[in-house]
Amino acid sequence: MAKEQQELTNEQRLHTLFELQQIDSKIDELRQLQGELPIEVKDMGDEVEGLKTRLKNIEADIKELETNISDRRVQIENANASISRYKEQQDNVRNNREYDNLTKEIEYQTLEIQLCQKKIKDFSAALELRQQDKVKTTTDIEERTVDLNQKKAELNDILAETKEQTEQLIIRSQELEGKIDDQRLLTAFKRIRKNAHNGLAVVTVERDACGGCHNKIPAQRQLDIRLRKKIIVCEYCGRILIDADMAAEIKGE
Repeated sequence: MAKEQQELTNEQRLHTLFELQQIDSKIDELRQLQGELPIEVKDMGDEVEGLKTRLKNIEADIKELETNISDRRVQIENANASISRYKEQQDNVRNNREYDNLTKEIEYQTLEIQLCQKKIKDFSAALELRQQDKVKTTTDIEERTVDLNQKKAELNDILAETKEQTEQLIIRSQELEGKIDDQRLLTAFKRIRKNAHNGLAVVTVERDACGGCHNKIPAQRQLDIRLRKKIIVCEYCGRILIDADMAAEIKGE
């Protein structure tokens, strides 16, 4: 049967929390070395993917316009063939009505040719614009990809430099968290740390004031903090308070 975790004293809890904070702050520092690079890499990657999607849409438009132009040219060929056939038939008509009907068919096919020619002109103009868009988008993709690869290389260099140290610190952080036998206290620590602008949930008393918000701490509470028998939090900012001597002990000062 596994041995139950021995209950810690409040002094031990404070000691562990402050040590945990020291480790987590070092992890934060290493991650800050990355700066905005992870966000930049993600944004640039999204931009490249967006440009690739745009290029696919442009290529689909180009294909459709080329098909439309081809179809209209076929219609013109068919119309010209019909006109030739109708003209030949006019030479063999038996009466004026047949001649007039063939004339109307020729006029209709002529209008069809004119309409197709206009459509071809419109499609060709649109095609030229889309081809220009394709060239520009392709160039944008190439340039953004170069920038993206450079940013990725920068980020990978930083990650390679800090990877081993970060992993060791994370392991140590997990070990310290495992030592805390009061989950509510650990949860409160994490919440305070997350909300604090500098990530400090545990601060020392400096010149009779909270090291976090610098508000004055009553003498009796200062005494309780030095005795280390209670978990004392600042009534103004909610940070956990420890005495400077404990902090110095943990830092090895």
